Amino acid sequence: MSARFLIRRSRSKGGVEPEHGPTVNDGTIKRIFTGKPYPRIKESRHDDAIKAINDAMNFSPNRAGLSLLGYCYFRTQSFVEAANCYEQLSALHPDIPEYRLYFAQSLYEASMFNEAYNVTTQITAPDLEQKVTKLQSAIKYGEEDSAAAKSAVESYPRDDADKDINLGCLLFKDNQYEEALQKFTKSLNILGFNAHLHYNVALCYFKLKEYPQALKHITLVIERGIRDHPELAVGMQTETSEVKSVGNTLTLHETALTEVFNLKAAIEYQLKNVEAAREALNDMPPRHEHELDAVTLHNLALTSIDSKPTDGFEKLHFLLQQDPFPPETFANLLLLYCKFEYFDLAADVLAENAQFTYKYLTPYLYDFLDAMITSQTSPEEAFQKYEDIASKHAEQLRKLTKVVQDSRSLGDNDRVKKAVIEYEEALERYIPVVMAQAKIYWDLENYGQVEKIFRKSVEFCNESDVWRLNVAHVLFMQESKYKEAANFYEPIVKKQYDNILDVSAVVLANLCVSYIMTSQNEEAEDIMRKIEKEEEQQIFEDPQKKFYHLCIVNLVIGTLYCAKGNYEFGISRVIKSLEPFNKRLGTDTWFYAKRCFLTFLENLAKHLIVVKDSTIKDCLTFLEGCETYGKRIPTVIENSYLEVDANTKAKQTVTYEARLLRFSSMLMFQNKRPFLSQGYRRYRAGGIQIRFVVSVLAHVVVAIPISVTR
Repeated sequence: MSARFLIRRSRSKGGVEPEHGPTVNDGTIKRIFTGKPYPRIKESRHDDAIKAINDAMNFSPNRAGLSLLGYCYFRTQSFVEAANCYEQLSALHPDIPEYRLYFAQSLYEASMFNEAYNVTTQITAPDLEQKVTKLQSAIKYGEEDSAAAKSAVESYPRDDADKDINLGCLLFKDNQYEEALQKFTKSLNILGFNAHLHYNVALCYFKLKEYPQALKHITLVIERGIRDHPELAVGMQTETSEVKSVGNTLTLHETALTEVFNLKAAIEYQLKNVEAAREALNDMPPRHEHELDAVTLHNLALTSIDSKPTDGFEKLHFLLQQDPFPPETFANLLLLYCKFEYFDLAADVLAENAQFTYKYLTPYLYDFLDAMITSQTSPEEAFQKYEDIASKHAEQLRKLTKVVQDSRSLGDNDRVKKAVIEYEEALERYIPVVMAQAKIYWDLENYGQVEKIFRKSVEFCNESDVWRLNVAHVLFMQESKYKEAANFYEPIVKKQYDNILDVSAVVLANLCVSYIMTSQNEEAEDIMRKIEKEEEQQIFEDPQKKFYHLCIVNLVIGTLYCAKGNYEFGISRVIKSLEPFNKRLGTDTWFYAKRCFLTFLENLAKHLIVVKDSTIKDCLTFLEGCETYGKRIPTVIENSYLEVDANTKAKQTVTYEARLLRFSSMLMFQNKRPFLSQGYRRYRAGGIQIRFVVSVLAHVVVAIPISVTR
């Protein structure tokens, strides 16, 4: 199961927006504040107005100032401060029930549902009864008390437009998305354009996996927001330039731009377009990080977790400490810890937040996480837990398959559609379990058993790209099934052949090796020429961008030939892989390249191979280039928990290691082999491995689920 994105739920309408000065004379306001706050409010400069009012209130606290201050705080989404103002007004003027209503509304917007409901029960004014009922229904909806919310909504007048909207929200909460969609669509036809209604419709389409329809409504909201509110600077923010924050204004809230951009990002994420998801989040009206809502902060963490894991985990931990926090946060934090193999941290989070386990984790997700954590200490027990989960899902998949077949034979298209969606969701839960089972034996290098697990699941998974990719990897690792591995890699590459750089470099490298090992050199060369052409085109368009696809392919092929004893060709491939140095030389690429050179020099020292002088000269030239460009490239990944002295750190660079290898090569060229043996031992002592594994870059892609709710 792929990562599922957190998005805001359908919005329930209730309550009213506080008005500034509903019971205050304008002349009184201007006389008390010398007219300063009023123009600022009219120009929507609410932050400036708040400062001016607070300055004046220090000398003359009064009803007019509190009323204006509460209004400005509400407009800037500072609901707790607004509630404080209206609480004071309610106490000072209990004869004005509107202040108590605004107090309850502010508490509701601040997610203080219980306090808000208690305040609404104190409002007895007959002319506010309908507004109070709407606010109470919204409060109960926020508390997830669907029965009480439904009872309140059904008491609305028959001709109230909000009635269908809020009934739609309740249907949505009960997972009745098609029925909710009908309610929202009906209201949209009556009311015309409404940003939040369009968002609700798009959200229903998202849940029904009808993404084009969802994007259609998202686009309408975005286009209207850009046209009517250019001051919100939609799409103006970039990674390299900073745009002034628009703040959390009520205008931003009314446009629903934050919600639709998060939903757009969710759709792109579901379609595996992580970069497009990041762009969607970046296009929303700019705000400072401390101003971001919890949903946006969560989604930023999720989309950046691969490139900035520390930053992503910090955001998720911060959200977990808030009250309330997005319910998906807990499950996603645990799953991401497991994805990055921080199993101890996942276990700690589970232990420290036991009260969240039953509230935010489904039984399936809890069992899955439990098995993943257990696999680190007891693989046998974990395998059995995975087997139990897999058996349950396999049985469910078979039942759903029968439902689909029976429904098709009866011509019940609606039932077929529903069953297919349920089947796909069950399959998304089943595949990660199979991959986790396989990983236990993969780590033990028991590739035959891994293949058996995949064969057992072929009934359901044969159309899954993740499953096919991992089958290809396990066949490749067995070294006697290169032809079968190529048959699984080929469809993955051909599917994106026109955009070949979108294919994983590991897949391309392993396919080329499979072709070479089955004497299909022409096919391997065709792929490499295609990669080279695409990289040249991309570099021409963006000279600063680095690409490693061809580099990795050449590294793997070079390693293969070195392992087979053909060092002249193998070393030439390794040398070619890192040129030009300023684009290809890095910590990882140097690690794999130097292993080939170490074994090459070792075999020369032992008189096991003989090479041409030109090969030695090419090696010296190559190492000299690495020495020149590797001054700032570390050879080990820094551990922030360990302190390293300056001398040791200076030796942990490509320049230092390349210089030592070049010196060893020069001594070898002069037949001074004893020093080479000593230098080789020093490399071994330094932790550099020289054991060759041709398919060192192949790996199992474990499909880990990120949350069970969208």
